[in-house]
Amino acid sequence: MVRGLLAPRWLLVHLLAIAAVVVCFRLGWWQWDRSQESSGTLQNLGYALQWPLFGLFVPFMYWRMWKLDKERRAAEASRIVDAPVVDDAPKPRRSPTEWRTAAPADQVDDAMAEYNSYLAALSARDGE
Repeated sequence: MVRGLLAPRWLLVHLLAIAAVVVCFRLGWWQWDRSQESSGTLQNLGYALQWPLFGLFVPFMYWRMWKLDKERRAAEASRIVDAPVVDDAPKPRRSPTEWRTAAPADQVDDAMAEYNSYLAALSARDGE
């Protein structure tokens, strides 16, 4: 598991996550200082509380990405183990209509006959 976290892609994610947390908490500290100045407003105080929440969201998303990646790798591993042996021999080409056969002409389909009479009645009613 640790080996997967040391992959080049994950190293980049580690660096970005750490940088994002540091930046968010630094911005929260800066907004706190601004809110304590004479020109500070409630908006600065709100941002001072909001930026650390953004900073806490980063580790949550980091954990979520790690968990999904772990599940994906486990699914791929089980798929490889459970994969059936595939016969790669080319199969002869078949016509798309080869499987179809026409219905015998003397065979009467009661449902189709009833439907056709219903359509004929509708057509006659429309013609009136």
